[in-house]
Amino acid sequence: MASSAEIARALLIAAREGPAVASCTVMGATDGVEVALGAKMLVYEDRNLGEIGGGPLEAAVADFGRRAIPKHLVQTCAFTPDGELVEGRRAIEAADAIVEILVEVVEPAATLLVVGGGHVGLAVGQLGAMLGMEVAIIDDREDYANEDRFPYEANVICGDFGDELERFPITANTYIVLVSRGHKVDELALRTVAERGAGYVGMIGSKRRTRTVLQHLAEEGLDPQALDKVFTPIGLDIGAETPEEIAVSVLGEIILVRRGGGAQPMSEHGRMLASIRR
Repeated sequence: MASSAEIARALLIAAREGPAVASCTVMGATDGVEVALGAKMLVYEDRNLGEIGGGPLEAAVADFGRRAIPKHLVQTCAFTPDGELVEGRRAIEAADAIVEILVEVVEPAATLLVVGGGHVGLAVGQLGAMLGMEVAIIDDREDYANEDRFPYEANVICGDFGDELERFPITANTYIVLVSRGHKVDELALRTVAERGAGYVGMIGSKRRTRTVLQHLAEEGLDPQALDKVFTPIGLDIGAETPEEIAVSVLGEIILVRRGGGAQPMSEHGRMLASIRR
């Protein structure tokens, strides 16, 4: 059985450098259920560290944890002692016995790579920093890529777009927003990043402009499946106009990609208004 120190050390490593792990902690249980409150199990893609009592409950939680990793999930779940996931307040209240498990994916902060340091790039980066993302801004103009311009913590890179993007480390936990000054730069940037497995690539611009960029790259022989995954027009349809509103739209879409969801108002009244205004 793993010690508390081993689990704490593993969580620290996961948060600093990965790989991602689902931390599963027993938060509560119905009277009479034999589980230890506070027991913790770390679930990796290929193994577990620690235990929460063994048996079908532990197996079910481990399976849930593995499925939670690509969703970057943070959720309190209810299981029966024999490992059945119970969803919905009424179902939980009706169950004879319940174990509450906090499932929290621990991983390095997501990287938000913003290509273009103009007004929209500035707002996108600022909101990304507020959301706890590691923000990097790339522009080839010193007036738009300097630390004085960005009143938040960011890795500001001034240099040739192609060269800087070639050397920038891109992983499945990298979210790329192309909001440069023109379609030529966007095309260069997209050519450099489209096939490198980022978690998200979004490109601002009108349908006509972005369609032209995608067509050019397809004609050059870039992978059609990679181009099909580019989010363009970028962002959620919330009627955004200002740079700050566009930033909310774009980061909302990134959160949707990371966490999942329906991208609809959660209230019945909100859904009604949304349907009327379409």
